[in-house]
This record gives sequence, structure tokens and C-alpha cells, in this order.
Amino acid sequence: MPSKTIGRLFRRTLKRGPLLAGALAAMLAVGEAAARTVRIVQAQSLELRRIDEQEIVIISGGPDGGLVELRVDDDVVRATRVEYNRTRRTLTLVGQATYRTARDGQDLRGENLVVDLGSEELTGEDVLISDGDIEIRGQQVERIPGQLRANGGYFTPCAKCGRTPNDYAFRAERLIVYPGDRLIAYRAQFLIVDVPVLYLPIVVLPLNEPERQPRFSVGTGDPDGLTVLADLPFSIGTNTLGTTLLRYYENREPSIGLGVDLRSTAPLPYVDRVDLYALANPKPFAADGARQPGYDIDLDFSVRGRVPLSLAVRDLDYSLNVRRRDIGRSETDPERDVTTVDFRAAVEYPLFSAQLTYLDRFGPEPKTALFTPLREPELVIDPKPYSQGTFTVDTRLTAGRYTAASNPLSRSATAQGVNITTTRLEEQHAVTYSAQPWTNADFSVSNTFTGRYYGTGARTVNLDISGRLTQRFNETNTLTARASYIRVEGTSPFAFDALPGQRLSAPIGLDLYTVPVKDTTFTVGYSRDLFLPEDQQPATAFGVTVNRKPVNLNFGLRHNFSTGELESTSFNLTLSDPTADQVTVVPARPAQPATETQAAVPARPATVTRSSLWPVPNLTLTATGGYNRATGYQPFTVKATITGDIRSNYFSVSASHDLQTPRLRSLSAEFAGATRTDTVINPVSFSGSETWNLIDNRFSGRYSATWRGEYAASHTHELGVQAPGDERANGTAFFSVGTAAGRATNWQLTYGGPFDVERWGYTRPTLTGSVRATRPGQSLALSATVNTPGLEQPRTEVARADLNADWQFGTRFALSGRAAYSRTRTGTFPDDVATDTLIVDPLRVGIALGDGPRPGAYVTAALRQTFTWRDGERLNPAPLAPVIGLTIDRCCWALQAEIDLSLRRYRLGVSLPGSSSYPLFDYGVGGLNIPLLPGTLNPGNR
Repeated sequence: MPSKTIGRLFRRTLKRGPLLAGALAAMLAVGEAAARTVRIVQAQSLELRRIDEQEIVIISGGPDGGLVELRVDDDVVRATRVEYNRTRRTLTLVGQATYRTARDGQDLRGENLVVDLGSEELTGEDVLISDGDIEIRGQQVERIPGQLRANGGYFTPCAKCGRTPNDYAFRAERLIVYPGDRLIAYRAQFLIVDVPVLYLPIVVLPLNEPERQPRFSVGTGDPDGLTVLADLPFSIGTNTLGTTLLRYYENREPSIGLGVDLRSTAPLPYVDRVDLYALANPKPFAADGARQPGYDIDLDFSVRGRVPLSLAVRDLDYSLNVRRRDIGRSETDPERDVTTVDFRAAVEYPLFSAQLTYLDRFGPEPKTALFTPLREPELVIDPKPYSQGTFTVDTRLTAGRYTAASNPLSRSATAQGVNITTTRLEEQHAVTYSAQPWTNADFSVSNTFTGRYYGTGARTVNLDISGRLTQRFNETNTLTARASYIRVEGTSPFAFDALPGQRLSAPIGLDLYTVPVKDTTFTVGYSRDLFLPEDQQPATAFGVTVNRKPVNLNFGLRHNFSTGELESTSFNLTLSDPTADQVTVVPARPAQPATETQAAVPARPATVTRSSLWPVPNLTLTATGGYNRATGYQPFTVKATITGDIRSNYFSVSASHDLQTPRLRSLSAEFAGATRTDTVINPVSFSGSETWNLIDNRFSGRYSATWRGEYAASHTHELGVQAPGDERANGTAFFSVGTAAGRATNWQLTYGGPFDVERWGYTRPTLTGSVRATRPGQSLALSATVNTPGLEQPRTEVARADLNADWQFGTRFALSGRAAYSRTRTGTFPDDVATDTLIVDPLRVGIALGDGPRPGAYVTAALRQTFTWRDGERLNPAPLAPVIGLTIDRCCWALQAEIDLSLRRYRLGVSLPGSSSYPLFDYGVGGLNIPLLPGTLNPGNR
């Protein structure tokens, strides 16, 4: 078919529907190779041509300048014209085009880009590449999987700033970019504002994540002198990432430290992950200033993996961890020079599972007790439980060699030191069986056993054999007979598995649960231990529960028939009707006329009935009390509560009586309610309580009222009535009013303080007010405390005031600060002297400078200062000494300058991408310090 005819066919297809055209074009693109697929998203016309036995599909955006958009797998291609060679599997993007790679996140813009769909290579001329925060231009660019090469390249980290010209950049003869890792430039010129200032044979720029960026720090100080710390990232293949750690300390011996931080994913078969952190750091100076030769070693090596086994339920999982931590430990630290090895492997088969553990430490012998046992090694075999009907057996075997803290109860173990090493075999099993021997009967028996046998000849046994037979009769009544045999004996040489003590017990008992009458239960629990003497037998427990309206009673009693003594008794009685607010509504019935078979039925109005067995439905009475043989009679308390139509409204009074003294202990009253007279539901709610403690003769109470959930008033007091002439503090009282807590704007006003009941007045009252307002970008908090006249306080004066504000004015100006004022007095009135203190900590002002949406510079000023006056005269007067800072932010670099007027210090530093701040100089009362200069070249070391 002629090419023009095919072109007309494609154009007609496009006019008929873009979906049909896209499907047809996709069939052309996917024909030969399944590695990469091409899909047309947007196009104006398609044309198929045959040139030199090659099939070429020409895709254009139309004469009006429309764009063609293609998807190559997840990559996005945009151009005014695309020529697709089906024979060679290449895409030619004619004219200006854009190619965005999904895997690397790169945007490539250039002229006549050529994409090889088979090898995934890309070539072009005058290409602009955007890779995250870096921008690259190249006269000729070639991209292959995992690498991008450019000749005659230009790149700059200042691309994200959007400023022209760039602050600094590089021009190189040849560039190689490893996406997501690094950029290497050969024979490069360093440009400042696009002006060449320096020639460099090679430049390496990292493109990693922030945690994988190189870090470089230089500093000086005593006693180490010049200190250089460098972390240099590297990669090995596609699955291993690492960082080389370099350390230099001028005055240590040796001076150089080396290390590596590496992580690798699936480097070898059966290995899922390898992590390695190793650092040999020169030892620091001792506390007395002496030089310590040698290295401190930090090592953290871990391996995780899986090994497939043919008969196993799942793969064998294993892990290995080797750890040593010396850096930061003192020479006397018992964990110094200690390497811990922890290996674990676990596998599961259809009939059993197994686990192997090897936990050991290498280095000096431990001088302290090891409460975490070392397993050298330990093997656990856990067969799957065996079940036959209701018969079940579960066993577990553990064998190993252990080193752990000695059991202080074992003389032979403590004779060997604080730790002991020996073998141990542990066998555990649990056997259970249940049956129903006859109607309404349940029988169960269990046997649990743990036996440990040690290489020293010691052994421990923990045996528990229990049986239970329960007979049910009349559906709600049960009688249970139980018996057990418990034997705990032996002494372990280890402290970690020591038994709590020796025990030989055979308790038997009967438990009765019966319902003699409706809503009443009666329980009896009788126990007897066959190995205990008569005077140590447990008491028999009796219990009665009555839950029949309006009575709710819980009564318990424990009596020891062996000794004939009452151990304890308690009761809780409540008389109320919990369903008193439930009503029955009978709807109205209209009148019905008479019929031939039925007489006329008169009308009946609707009726509401309330049924209750309690004569006073809104009244609740409770009484509690008890007795204990060790402590005597418990207080007897009675309480009466009257509820309103809704349960939230109530009033209650209570009294507590001490039966042992005997005397009345306390009287209490409590109430709560909410009004319902307004159109707003519950506009006013109130609550209160008052307690009179007759033992201490003190009154304590709290009262509060809230209006519409916005404003609240409250009062609290605790007052003691004491004998005349008693000078002890005898109470406090406070009154408060304000808005409810949690509101964006709230205020609070509180008056009160210590109160003398005998003289009936405040001794040192205060008036405290606080206001807090919060809005987006703004907050203001103000509080003040004023001393008011009282029995022991003659003056009215401000005792304390606090101001905390944070104000954001648009995006260019910010003001924040905290100021605290306080006044104290020394001496005796009227000759006492006032001391006033004002603390500003801190007051901050920030101004952003520069045009555009992002500021280019920031000016900050912070003031931290304390002002003190005594009797109106300022102490130690000093001028204001703020700290003024200037930050120039150029995206790819930043300059920080600081002037501290209080310390008379001037500092300047610069920050670069992927590194910390470099201090350029520090000038203060001690002279000039240039940290980047080593040794005597630095004026600060002279």
C-alpha cells in the first residue's frame, strides 16, 4: 500500500476517534520487542513510510504547533514531531523535545534526541538536564542505563534558585552522571557569576540523599588541637552503599582514625542484608590530661538471610550480630574491649520446630554479674502438640551451655564467683484431658511439668497436677470439687531461672454456686491443704448477692473453721430503682360508634404511667462497711442521693462513722444540675461539694457554674477550725471567674490565698489575671499577680507579670519574645526594701529581605538580659546587649554572620550543600580565631 494512502488512513482514524488511533499506534509500537512499550497519548496525525526496507511511523502534532506526547513504559516524551523506526526500534524526536525518565527523575530537553528502545540509550545535541537540585547542559549527550555522559558540559547546584546568572557553576570538557549517586567532571573551570576563577582537573559532586551526602567538619580546641572529621560516601554496584569515615586529631597518638559504614542488599545467595559499621578512633586524652596511645574500636556487624530447605514448612531464617562499643567509654568501664556475638537460626518442619542460639562475649572476663545469660550455644526442639479427641500433649526440650549470674541461694554456685558456667537440660510438658462422665457433669485434669537438670548435678522440679469435677443441677446451680498436687523443689545454680522457693502443697476444695430464690445467689468456697497444719489452713469464703429491685446487696464473709476466727467481712447495700425514669405510654383511642354486634366504645385519652417497686423512685440509699481481723472494723458509710428528672441533676449527703473509736468521721454533701428554661439546651450548669472532716475539724469544698459552655465561675476552699491562739496555717480559699478552657481566646481572674478562720480574713491574698489569644500566625499570653491588702500584707503591689508574644506580620517580619517581672521584699514593714527583677529571655525580631516569593537574606536580633532594681536603684547597670545575625540564603550556599554585643564576639561562617557550617573566623575578647587554619597558622592557637 502506498505511504500516502496509509497516511490518509491514519488521519481519518484520528479524526474518527483518538482512542482508536492510540490503540492502533500501540499495536505498531509493541510488535517486535516486549522489553519496552510505546503508547501514544496525544497526536494529530500518523503516517507510515517504507524507506530502504525500514518501516518508519511519523507522528506529528499538526501544523498549528501542537505537541506529540508518548509514554515509553513510564517515561514521558513530548515533541512537535516523532519518527518511530519500527525496524531499528528507535525514536527520533525532531526539533525541541523533552524526555523525562521515571526511574531517575531526570528532565532532558534538547534538539533531535534519539532514543534506542532496545538498549535504552539516548543521544542528543544541546541538551538541558534537570536532576533534582542540579542543572546540566551539554553540547552532545549520551544516556545509557545507569549513566549519562555529556561533552562540553555546564552544571550548577544553583538551579533551584532561579536566579541569573548562577552564583557558582562549573564548565567541563566531559561529564559523567550516575543518577542518584554522583557527578564527575573532567578538566573543569570553576565559575563565580559565570566568570572563570579556578581550573580543576576533576570535580566530584554527590547526588545522594541528605544522609548520604559527604560531611566535612574542621575545628580546633584543647586538648585535641586541629580536628578534621570527614564522611565520604561510595557505592559498589547497585546493591551496596557505604561511607568512608576519616578522623584526624592533631594531638592524639596516633592522629588518624579510619572506619566504614556500609549496607548491602542481597550481595550473595541466601543473604538478604548485610550492615557494617566499623571505626577505629584514636583514644582521647584521659581526665587528668594524659595522652592515651592506641585506638578505641566501634564495631556493629549484622547479617540476615534465609536458606531454603526441601522438607521445611518455611525457609530457615538466620541472623548474626557482632557488636563492640569502646568510643565514649572510660577505661574502667566493664563493657570496654568486649565484643558480643549473637547468632540465631530457626526452622520449622511439619512435626516440629527448632531454634539454635549462640550468644557469647569475647574480651576480659566479666567482673560483675551477667543477668542476661550467655548461650554457648542453646538448642530448642519444640514438637507440634499431639491431640486425640480431648487429650492433648505439648512438649518442649531445651539444651545448652550457659554462663550467667550465680544464684545466691546456691552455695556451690557462689563459691565459683559472681558468674557460673555449666550445661543445662530443660524438659517441659503439658498434658490435658477433659470429658463429660455423665449428664450435666464436666471433668478435666491437667499435668504441667518443668524439669531442669544441670551439669553441676543440681536439678529443679516444678510439677502441678490438677483435677476438677463440676456438676450442674437445676440449670443455675453448680457444685465443683477440685484437687491439686503442687511440688516445687531444687536449687538452680543460675539466678535467671531460680525458683521462687520450695513448695509442697495438695489443696482440695469444694465450690458451691446456687440460686436459692430468684435474683439471689449464694456461694461457698472451702479449701484445705493436706500438707499444712491445722492452724495454717485457709478460711472458708461465703458470699451472698441480691439483685432484686429496689435492693442490690453484696455481702462477703471469710471464716476459718480451723482456728474458729472470723477473718473478714464486707457488705455494700443499695436501695434504688435504676429504671425509675422509664415510663409506659398508652396512646389515645378515638370513640367508635355502635354496630349491630358491638356497643359504642367511648374515646380514651393518652396516658403515661411510671411503675416502680421503690416508693421514692428518685431516692437512692447506699450503705457500706466491713471488718478485717488485722485492721479491725472499717468505717461505716451511709449515703442518700436524690436525682432529678434527668440523671445529671442530683443532690446527695453522706456520713462516715468509725465503729472502733467510736466517733463520727465525716459529713459530706454533693450536688450537680443544669437549667432547662432557655431556648438553648442547658444554658447554665452548676456543681458543688462540701466535706466536713470531724477528725481534723476541717472543711473542704468546691463549687462551679458554667454559662452556655463559654463562661465559668468557681470557688474552692479548705479551712481548718482550730483552737484560739493556734498560729498554724489553717486554710486557703479562692474565687475564680473566666472563660471555659480550650478556647482560642480565654481569660481568667482569680482572687484568694491563705485564710485565717479565727481572725476571719485573708492573711496574704493575691489577685491573679491571665489573658491568652491565639490566631493563625499570632499568639499573645499575659498574666499578672497583684498582692492585695490582708491581715499580714499591708500593701497593694504587682508581685509578678509575664508576657509571651509571637507575631507574624506577613512573610517578611516576625516579632516574638518573653518578658517576666517579679518583686520581692526583705525586711520588716514599713522599713522593708523592694527588689524588682525584669528578665527578657528572649526578645526576637526577624526581617526577611529580597524580592520575589523567596527572601534572599534574613536579619535577626535577639535580646537576653536581666535588669535588677533595689529600692528603685538599678544594680549593675549595663547597656542593651542584643545578638544580631545576618543570613544570606542563596539556595546552594548560605552565609551566616553574628554579632554578640554582650560577649563582644563577632563570628562568620558559610554553609554548602551536603555539609555543615564552616566557621570562617571568630573574633572576641580572646583575639582572632580562624578554625580552618591548622596549627600555628591560626592566630587563635598562639
